[in-house]
Amino acid sequence: MQKSPDFDPQDEAWRLTHMGRLMGHALRRFDERVLGLMAHALDVPLALSNLAARGQVGAAHVHITRHLPLAGARLTELAHSAGMTKQAMAGLVDQCEAWGLVRREPDLLDARARRIRFTPAGLEWLRAFRQAVRQAEAEFRDQVGAPVATVIAIGLEAYANGYHAGARPPRERGPASERSLK
Repeated sequence: MQKSPDFDPQDEAWRLTHMGRLMGHALRRFDERVLGLMAHALDVPLALSNLAARGQVGAAHVHITRHLPLAGARLTELAHSAGMTKQAMAGLVDQCEAWGLVRREPDLLDARARRIRFTPAGLEWLRAFRQAVRQAEAEFRDQVGAPVATVIAIGLEAYANGYHAGARPPRERGPASERSLK
């Protein structure tokens, strides 16, 4: 195995400051702030507010809030949209159904299938989520400045749209692939 000339095993700074790690930390911080705001929102049903305040509602549950269309979706569609397995999404839907956020209904187009939809309490949660996201975004803009926040939003949107459009970065040609061509 050939050693990379620019790799220094003593240099750990790159592992702590690369974009993936920073984006992950930023996403966790943003989601925690949104859930914190929702825990104290007056228009969130009290039981749901209490769950959020006790840390029972996590970032994974926010996937349903972000990805469930108002018209509803089948479990497989919801899981695909959230980038989760069907089994993992089923567990989240079970919890959210028990909390009264969503319900399963027959699919009018396929009698064998069920659609997941927001309940009236789930729509109240969604309204509160929208307000909390707006406030968290405003706080972000205040902290980093409007121009930086705009550039970050544009960059993240472009990067995310490339991912959803199926675009993948070109594969690097390393020593292993070069040897296989000889």
